[in-house]
Amino acid sequence: MVFDDKKYELKQMVDSLKKFHGSGTELISVYIAQGANIYDMSNKLKNEYGQAGNIKSKSTRKNVQEALEKIIHHMKIYRETPKNGLAIFCGNISNDESKTDIRLFTVEPYLPIKITTYRCDSSFFLEPLEEMLEEKDAYGVIAMDGKEATIAKVIGTDIRILKRLNSTAHSKIRKGGQSANRYARLIEESIEKYYQRIGEAMDELLLGKGIKGILVGGPGPAKEDFLKMKPFNYQHKIIGVVDTGYTDEQGVKEILEKSEQFIENLELNEQRKYYDRFIKEIVKDGLATYGYKQVIDAINSRNVEVVLLSEDLDYYIKICRCSNCNNAEQVLLKKDEFMSKFSDQTDVVSFSSYSENLVCSKCNKQSYFCEYYFLPKYIVSIARDNNLDVKFISSNFNEGQQFLQAFRGIGAILRYKTMA
Repeated sequence: MVFDDKKYELKQMVDSLKKFHGSGTELISVYIAQGANIYDMSNKLKNEYGQAGNIKSKSTRKNVQEALEKIIHHMKIYRETPKNGLAIFCGNISNDESKTDIRLFTVEPYLPIKITTYRCDSSFFLEPLEEMLEEKDAYGVIAMDGKEATIAKVIGTDIRILKRLNSTAHSKIRKGGQSANRYARLIEESIEKYYQRIGEAMDELLLGKGIKGILVGGPGPAKEDFLKMKPFNYQHKIIGVVDTGYTDEQGVKEILEKSEQFIENLELNEQRKYYDRFIKEIVKDGLATYGYKQVIDAINSRNVEVVLLSEDLDYYIKICRCSNCNNAEQVLLKKDEFMSKFSDQTDVVSFSSYSENLVCSKCNKQSYFCEYYFLPKYIVSIARDNNLDVKFISSNFNEGQQFLQAFRGIGAILRYKTMA
């Protein structure tokens, strides 16, 4: 199983935890490194519990001690530290000062935790987990022509536009009395200054920023002239030059699309390959399917090579089962529909169960028991049970947006063609 599903799950948890802010320093973060003794941290937290008795604010003191007590009790379920370490977050996450809502979140990450620490603050300490989510390879992208340029940084599937520049060379108007040679020289000087500004911006924004290489693209000969002039630090490594039709963010994306031979391991290109294969099979009615029911059926029939899910898929699945006749019904809910029904449901990657007074459509008994799942998490759990790979598709490129909009962000590449 590839790491995509585990990485996505961790990202969802981090994004969820980022939203919480305590009214005081009452949100506790505990990290236990890979191979560290879990009992040492348990003893430290017991000492912290005693120290928390000195907190002046009565409500903060109560919330911190209650959170510590909850963490200490939770840690008793572990006989030893999990393989990659353990992170625990706990505290009062209520936005209403008149109410207390102490929640505990546990993370067993897919990569090793390297620090052992305790932190009590107004927000959760998430930097060690965020570092796991960062891609190691970053690339610079320059989309330019003789009039404008866009400088971007690409990390994994994240495209960050850093700066846009414009040239004034072509806006100069020849006035009477100027010779043709003088006018041409002014234009040439303006173009050189424009190239120098691009080079200075490259040095400022990309040099020493962990950039593995720089791609340059755009329409016309300006990019080649710029590279011949080399108005940038010699340490920059230009790894590819391509022709594109645009110089804005669309131009940056176009450069990435045409640069597979230069950066074969870029995550965006890997995702694009999966999507291109998926769409080709869809067009010819071949080895691909899409839609929640169709993908689940294919998974259960063991006819899936790889499951494709959009990173921005924000549906929940409601599964109601009748305890009288075992009839089951499923309904997809948009995230805002779910949140309006369960406004206190803060952990979007958890499963939740509720008894509801619904009449069974099969036996007419009021005996439904309903479970709500965050849809990507639910599909991943079924894929894992069937030992299948899951590939998440970002919406940071055109094909990823198409996948989300046209196919609702759920698809699969199949092993074989089923008979109708």
